[in-house]
Amino acid sequence: MIKKIGVLTSGGDAPGMNAAISAVIRRSISKGIKPYIIFDGYKGLIENRIEEATLDFASKIIGHGGTAIGSARLPEFKDENVRKKAITTLKSHEIEALVVIGGDGSYQGAEKLTQMGINCIGIPGTIDNDIVSSDYTIGFDTALNTVVRSIDAIRDTMTSHNRCAVVEIMGNGCGDLTLYGATATGCEVISTRENKLTEDEIAEQVSLLAKQKRRSVIVAVAENIYNDVHGLAKKIENKSGYVTRATVLGHVQRGGTPSAMDRYLAINFGIFAVDRLSEGIGGVYIGICDNKFVAKDIESTLNSKPKDKYNEYKIIREINKAF
Repeated sequence: MIKKIGVLTSGGDAPGMNAAISAVIRRSISKGIKPYIIFDGYKGLIENRIEEATLDFASKIIGHGGTAIGSARLPEFKDENVRKKAITTLKSHEIEALVVIGGDGSYQGAEKLTQMGINCIGIPGTIDNDIVSSDYTIGFDTALNTVVRSIDAIRDTMTSHNRCAVVEIMGNGCGDLTLYGATATGCEVISTRENKLTEDEIAEQVSLLAKQKRRSVIVAVAENIYNDVHGLAKKIENKSGYVTRATVLGHVQRGGTPSAMDRYLAINFGIFAVDRLSEGIGGVYIGICDNKFVAKDIESTLNSKPKDKYNEYKIIREINKAF
């Protein structure tokens, strides 16, 4: 049985990360293992910013957004000499295993550390839902609810003034927040990197909706697929006649109190991770597939292909299209 486990968060913060940290701490203590928190991700690991965690700390953070132990990106961690320094730090504290909460980039570091003798397990923490071998990631549900509330609020104003809105939604290359958010709010037009419409196609669709005298139109687009969403709004306005404004939701989607579902997933991910590490298992990620918690090797996780959601886009567009 291992005696000490460390936990860190890496990459972008996500609501529910604190619940996962809390679960790792509490599960470790319940199994007679000393838990340690590492501040600011891999950066804190090489800088030796490590403290033993307490039940009091775990209890205080469970419902908070963000990550109480901080996060930072460290591209230098790709360098083997930098990782050797991290190993030295862990060994100086006699930490035998590590839970890494983050996304793909975080998993790569965890895989390398496992190969160097420190068993690591990855927990998927990202609002983007882009860990393709897990159905859902920590933070996605909370961010999705923020997107839905925001679009609902924008719809109120657009309907009041007979206008169109372009809403840009985060996702970092994954369109799930846009697809799910647009589906839940009845957005008339959807465009993501996986299923992208040209600016002219969007303007034409909105123009057809204007001819139907739709009281309001919402165009949901994923971030970074158009050079200028405000320019896109102007093109829509010129083509359709709708007064059109663009709203970039931005980092409001990252923060906030984690939803019940994100807390539930995070806590169970944390428990599952500690149990696997106590069994001597490393180099795996914890995910949820077909409503079951699973542990899969990190390498296959990093190389998995995204699920094809073409039919999902097709059906949603069919029910929202201009007839």
